[in-house]
Amino acid sequence: MGRTLFDHVWDTHFVADTAGGAALVAIDRVFLHERTGAAALARMAEMGRTVRDPARVFAVMDHIVDTRPGRGDGTLMPGGEGFITETRAACRAAGITLFDVNDSAQGIVHVISPEQGIVLPGLTLVAPDSHTCTQGAFGALAWGIGSSEAEHAMVTGTLRLEKPKTMRVTFKGALAPGVTAKDMILTLIARHGAGGGAGHVVEFAGEAVAALDMEARMTLCNMATEFSAMTGLIAPDETTFEYLAGRPYAPDNFDDPYWQTLRSDEDATFDREIVIEAADIAPMVSWGTSPEHTIPVTAAVPQGPARAHDYIGLEAGRALAGTPVDAAFIGSCTNARLSDLRRAAAILKGRHIAPSIRKALVVPGSLSVKRAAEAEGLDAIFAAAGFEWRMSGCSLCFYAGGEGFPEGSRVISSTNRNFEGRQGPGIRTHIASPETVAASAIAGVIADPREYARAKEPA
Repeated sequence: MGRTLFDHVWDTHFVADTAGGAALVAIDRVFLHERTGAAALARMAEMGRTVRDPARVFAVMDHIVDTRPGRGDGTLMPGGEGFITETRAACRAAGITLFDVNDSAQGIVHVISPEQGIVLPGLTLVAPDSHTCTQGAFGALAWGIGSSEAEHAMVTGTLRLEKPKTMRVTFKGALAPGVTAKDMILTLIARHGAGGGAGHVVEFAGEAVAALDMEARMTLCNMATEFSAMTGLIAPDETTFEYLAGRPYAPDNFDDPYWQTLRSDEDATFDREIVIEAADIAPMVSWGTSPEHTIPVTAAVPQGPARAHDYIGLEAGRALAGTPVDAAFIGSCTNARLSDLRRAAAILKGRHIAPSIRKALVVPGSLSVKRAAEAEGLDAIFAAAGFEWRMSGCSLCFYAGGEGFPEGSRVISSTNRNFEGRQGPGIRTHIASPETVAASAIAGVIADPREYARAKEPA
């Protein structure tokens, strides 16, 4: 029987069976962040345990760092400075690589790991963050873990893991103009539910996936966790290798025979298959309090859970487009890479956000992205349009008790979660692509980005 891409990686990293039916799996990379990293390293030190191989462990300041220009260790989050200084000290003591607050390579963990070539095809990579699945875009088995599991992985180089089932999601054909990877994954979750991938590793395949660049593939895999999947995977190809070439931690050549095995065999079977016609996908916007509460921007709000309608303040049957928004956010590990910023800036160029928008932020995914965007003049476009241009970090993808949106705001956001309170107490979040965020900020209401893109096309 043929093997799936997941099977190839699993078989290479399988160490032994354990009592209870789980397996012991070898871990190639561990990535920490300041919100939990210091605590994990401190517990290890207290117990007299050390990092087995410091060269395989990395850490970054990203979750609670201030994103305002001129930042240092101080944060708006109460007690945030302590997380930063303690993580710095713990990383130095453990001898692991740290991308510090103002390191030139600092950024969101799932952005800088690919930028640095830390994630590579066929590796296993774990981090105490559910969106570690982002890095499955490179054909790596990457997933989120808890802090105690991070300790185990650092000390032993292994983790105990029950083997998941496999699912293939095939996007057939080509996407229509103005439709993005964010719309692809939101369509999957909307059609098959936020729990649709539970217990599975999801391999994304098909013509529409193969046509995506690496940054779009990362967006697709990023929200596999919103589908309740263990992780998402995409088979590496020449697009993957071209992206990785020359990265600091990448190899000098890509002739590793193992990498050539990293694809599902033609006769491979999956526990579940889903097929989606790419041409049927439209720009998507969430209407409720779960990513599964998502519809095409041109559709009407469906009947859903009463609590979701009450929280978001939208009744069933009303058009989603035209709903007033108070704030706009472009950032996160989902949509804050250079290509995301380019597409949003293309919508905003020569335009300005509506007077009703009380706060509009752009938070690049890394300082490398920030520098590249500034070299292209994207920061000037955002500033001229009325957006604040920030330093990199997780920022208002989630509310950590520091900076927030104005009370009662309805936010159009390029992030990945629209849960109650995700971006602050009482804040109502609509997740969408960066283009949709830009178009909606201009209009002051939820808007179809295709209308703004068409308006700029030459007659």
